[in-house]
Amino acid sequence: MSKAFLKEPDAEQEDAGSEPAALPVGSKNYISPAGYARLNAERRQLVEVERPEVVRVVSWAASNGDRSENGDYIYGKRRLREIDRRVRFLIKRLENAEIVGAAGRDTDQVFFGATVALRSETGAERELTIVGMDEVDPARGRVSWISPIARALLKARAGDVVTLATPAGTETLEIMEVSYGKID
Repeated sequence: MSKAFLKEPDAEQEDAGSEPAALPVGSKNYISPAGYARLNAERRQLVEVERPEVVRVVSWAASNGDRSENGDYIYGKRRLREIDRRVRFLIKRLENAEIVGAAGRDTDQVFFGATVALRSETGAERELTIVGMDEVDPARGRVSWISPIARALLKARAGDVVTLATPAGTETLEIMEVSYGKID
């Protein structure tokens, strides 16, 4: 059967746009020890548990005969491509990672790994932790060290007022407190 009649994208097309954002040119992949451990655990889970299970299913499905209409085979092969793509990505990220431990740092200046208590000009308070690109979680207040807010905060000290350029205009933020060691 011709590929024109299949609704599946080619593997090359599928690989092209699905990888997470790359690091800016010339920058390092800073990551906390906990973030490194999480990425490594995900890689191990994919390689040691999920991939062998999917290979077993695909092997069984292939032994059933006609592969063109065999859903287990088709979707199993697709899942294998997804797993392999994610494992390649994780290996690259882990190889290029520079682990930065912030625990025990004794300074009121903002660097990687800092948890910063902020007050906006409206009086609203929030807490942000500056982490690596692979650890970002906005719901938990974790922002990448290359994000605009982190760049505005870096090297500032407790008590400083920084200006953040946002699409809605400029925002003034007061740094209330800087602490380290809260990354889990």
